Amino acid sequence: MALFLGVMKSWAAWKTGSTAMLGSLADTGLDLVASLATLWGVWWAAQPADAEHRWGHGKGEALAAIFQVMLIAISAAAIAFRALTQLIGDETQTAAAGDGIVVSAIAIAATFALLAWQRHVIRRTGSLAIRTDNVHYQSDLLLNLSVIAALVLDQYLGFSKADPLFGLGIAAWLLLGAWRAASEAIDQLLDREWPEDKRLQFVAAAAEHPELTNLHDLRTRSSGSADFVQFHVDLPADLTVGQAHDIIERVEKDLCRRFPGIELLIHIDPEGHIDEPDNPLVEEDQFSRLENQ
Repeated sequence: MALFLGVMKSWAAWKTGSTAMLGSLADTGLDLVASLATLWGVWWAAQPADAEHRWGHGKGEALAAIFQVMLIAISAAAIAFRALTQLIGDETQTAAAGDGIVVSAIAIAATFALLAWQRHVIRRTGSLAIRTDNVHYQSDLLLNLSVIAALVLDQYLGFSKADPLFGLGIAAWLLLGAWRAASEAIDQLLDREWPEDKRLQFVAAAAEHPELTNLHDLRTRSSGSADFVQFHVDLPADLTVGQAHDIIERVEKDLCRRFPGIELLIHIDPEGHIDEPDNPLVEEDQFSRLENQ
């Protein structure tokens, strides 16, 4: 899709001389590079855990997303520079508005089809890299509409500053999209905790097992499409190792069924045990916190 749109927009940028169209072309060129990076990220993240990467390769998707963000930022800076040069130099050299509008309309239709397919894939996989790519292609719709508006205002309505102004708007939009995409990727690379509502849902599911008490030190993170969870829980001190193991195994099976794709680690404490009272990262009993919500 990026190759197809790139060829069309190259011809349209040559015919029209439009900065807005050139910005759209630059974005499409980066789409091609970003798609290759996404392909690598998704392929790498899908590799099973090995001796060197025992947590798996899920962060490959976050790395691919960061690479896309870098390309988007570079593209935005180049577009803004050209637009400012046009404004300062009073360059108004757009032409062949009809050709540019037709190409942009075709690009909009093609992008809608691609977005629909990507949303289907995201629902099935939860892929961060493809979600970032999807956000980028959503911006393409606005870019192509901006190109049409710039050409119409410039050549049909006589507003000569429309093209560079829309070029600046496109650059700002790209930077905003890059910031949003970078935030989620950085959260994964830095092992940010799950959103609070998701954590509460998990605790509520664990609370349905009456044999567990004092669920504490809950830690969660995401890596690509995989989630990792670990927590401490109290069990009676007089249970045998085998009995405690059977209880925890039942809990793990139930929680993994309710939250597909998680890797779960549960640490058992004897009732009354206190974990490092001076450690600020040791959390309170999550069951009690759930009751107070």
